[in-house]
This record gives sequence, C-alpha cells and structure tokens, in this order.
Amino acid sequence: MPKMKTKSAAKKRFKITATGKVLAQAAGKRHGMIKRTNKFIRDARGTMVLAEPDGKKVIKNFLPNGGGL
Repeated sequence: MPKMKTKSAAKKRFKITATGKVLAQAAGKRHGMIKRTNKFIRDARGTMVLAEPDGKKVIKNFLPNGGGL
C-alpha cells in the first residue's frame, strides 16, 4: 500500500493549530481591490479559522499527515 502524501499546495496555504483547527488566508484579496469596500479589505487581513466542516475536508483530503508538522 503506498504512503498517503500531503498535497504540496495545501502545505503552503493552510496551517493546523495545536487544537486541530485549520488556519487560512482570507479569500478575495488577490486583485480587484478597487471595487472592494475598505471594510472588506480591513476584515480580510491576516489569517482566519476555517469553518469546522471545511477544516475537516482540508485535513482529510489534503493534509492527512498534519501538513508537514
């Protein structure tokens, strides 16, 4: 049986906290800032904790070994 591998792209985009939650960058800040509100740009700074169902999917499908921890 082959080993389960961590997706390299997911390693760069997600981080798993000590309690098992998944941290990710806020979406929607790559381009088109001129049409976004200042409030949206402020609120989308830094990292955020993914919702529980999304976090479980990320860990199961992309980071089975903990994402390089």
